[in-house]
Amino acid sequence: MRNGFAKNIKALRIEDGYTQAELGKLVNVSQRKVSYWESQNIEPDIDTLLLLANFFEITVDELVRPEN
Repeated sequence: MRNGFAKNIKALRIEDGYTQAELGKLVNVSQRKVSYWESQNIEPDIDTLLLLANFFEITVDELVRPEN
């Protein structure tokens, strides 16, 4: 999951025009946590994955799927 999620969350955030701090605030996590997700240091828990998928209006599968 790591590689796909890290790239996808960063791409989605940038595509929608959010900073790490703004996305963090919208999903109730710190900017540092968003940074850690994007640099593959940590992964979100399942509740946060669901929240992020809902926020970006995609499925969890789309959120964690590695690029082909």
